[in-house]
Amino acid sequence: MATSIPSPDDTGAPAPSYEDALGELERLVAAMEGGQLPLDRLLDAYRRGAELLAVCRQRLEAVEQQVKLLEDGQLKPWVA
Repeated sequence: MATSIPSPDDTGAPAPSYEDALGELERLVAAMEGGQLPLDRLLDAYRRGAELLAVCRQRLEAVEQQVKLLEDGQLKPWVA
């Protein structure tokens, strides 16, 4: 059974949330590691994974910048 790989959205819709992008990336990695994808779909999955990884990195960097601003530019130890 072939795994369905979502294609990038060319409609100009907003980028997925961090959680959505990470979840889709994890599913892509599992499908790629499972060896069930034909070569052309594997390349599509790799490209989509690269896009999702960029989204995740951008979201994390944005949050890091917000934390720095909230803490007056000084990162403080996390107290749980």
